[in-house]
Amino acid sequence: MLKQSLHQKLLQKLSPQQIQLMKLIQLPTQAFEERLKQEIEENPALDTGKEENINKEDSIENDIDYDDTGNEKIDSEDINIDEYLSDDEYPSYKTQANNYSQDDEEKQVPYAAGTTFHQSLKNQLNTYRMDEEERVIAEFLVGSIDDSGYIRREIIDLVDDLAFTQNTFTTEEKVAHVLTDIVQKLDPVGVGALNLQDCLIIQLKNKPSKKSVSLAIKILEESFDHFVKKHYSKLIEKYKISEEELKEVIAEISKLNPKPGNSYAGNTKIVEQIVPDFNIRIVEGNLELTLNSRNAPELHVSKAYNNMLQSYSDSKDKSKSQKDAVLFIKQKLDAAKWFIDAIKQRQQTLLVTMNEIMKYQEEYFLTGDERKLKPMILKDIADRINMDVSTVSRVANSKYVSTPYGTKLIKEFFSESMKNDQGEDVSTREIKTILQNVIAEEEKRKPLTDEKLAKILKDKGYPIARRTVAKYREQLEIPVARLRKEI
Repeated sequence: MLKQSLHQKLLQKLSPQQIQLMKLIQLPTQAFEERLKQEIEENPALDTGKEENINKEDSIENDIDYDDTGNEKIDSEDINIDEYLSDDEYPSYKTQANNYSQDDEEKQVPYAAGTTFHQSLKNQLNTYRMDEEERVIAEFLVGSIDDSGYIRREIIDLVDDLAFTQNTFTTEEKVAHVLTDIVQKLDPVGVGALNLQDCLIIQLKNKPSKKSVSLAIKILEESFDHFVKKHYSKLIEKYKISEEELKEVIAEISKLNPKPGNSYAGNTKIVEQIVPDFNIRIVEGNLELTLNSRNAPELHVSKAYNNMLQSYSDSKDKSKSQKDAVLFIKQKLDAAKWFIDAIKQRQQTLLVTMNEIMKYQEEYFLTGDERKLKPMILKDIADRINMDVSTVSRVANSKYVSTPYGTKLIKEFFSESMKNDQGEDVSTREIKTILQNVIAEEEKRKPLTDEKLAKILKDKGYPIARRTVAKYREQLEIPVARLRKEI
């Protein structure tokens, strides 16, 4: 039996404009520029640069009707380009004063085309005499080398790959011969190694023969684990050497390159350049915040679209194709208006959020002392600017700010709080800075254990547990005491 009923419920949905704004807010400067270029390419109604003076009296005033198909009517209210051309709401002097500075001029750094790392290795193969099978194996091995210079596969796996991908059936002995006698002889020295131990030994064998080098090769071949774990006393006892001799061995090994592929001069890998979204300066003892001008482009509706609409308004006979074209123009104008509004809201959101962060951490920005950083979480800023925590997160996670002390990722200013021995809230960043300084000043012959570090921090007024010290040390990428030991 069919039954009809009525239900009432609340739903919250984001409009396309809100989704567009959120996506724009989370973009860093370079990604934002790419998004801007994409929108300008896709929407011909958008234009950049200085807007030419357009007489508002030239705007469309006549009604635009559809044909008798029952569709909606397009009138002067539907297509009112004054909304896009008017500067009344945002005068140009207001945006230029804060958002335009010396970085207006965009400088392009040319990249020189060069030989890639793998191409250089293949070119070197041409200097060796090899039969057809050896050449196939050698080129396959070179193609298996990663950017660090290693072949991270077992010999047996390489043999299988040659059979399946190159239709070359060979043996482990043949592959090992080509690897050691040809590929590992290529430049830079150490390339083609299967692991770190192999890489270091190859480099040592290419150095002039002397006692410290020979001893270093022997230690790496026979006692690599002891050396890596810095069990120096065991090495001294096993090889009957003095502490000075071990120091010479360590010095020889420390000169080697653990990633020979990275040393290739012709490596043309493009490193991502960080462009700060904000600039903070100290002017007469006060902080001054500006938004990078590349985040504040001048956008307006293309004059050509205004002329097309004006031509349509002036024409007496309006064909169906003309009306369809005007509908297309209307859609593009709406999209342009939404995008321009989203850009303005993005600028406002970025400035409001960063301004509040700057005020909250004023002591740090004035001094540069990380111990002055206050405990701050996303909710602290969100409550102050009456925005959602997710909005603050989008600003903080991907944006950089240029300060007198370097370019910083904004999320680095956020940290949890802990109480010191006086009951005051202190930032975990402050504790990490003190921990880093204590480790830097320790005696390297007897590095401090996590337990001793916890005691030192407690004496300084920061009562934290040993496991917390270990967690902070790992976050700072500092190894355990045994691996920090020096002789």
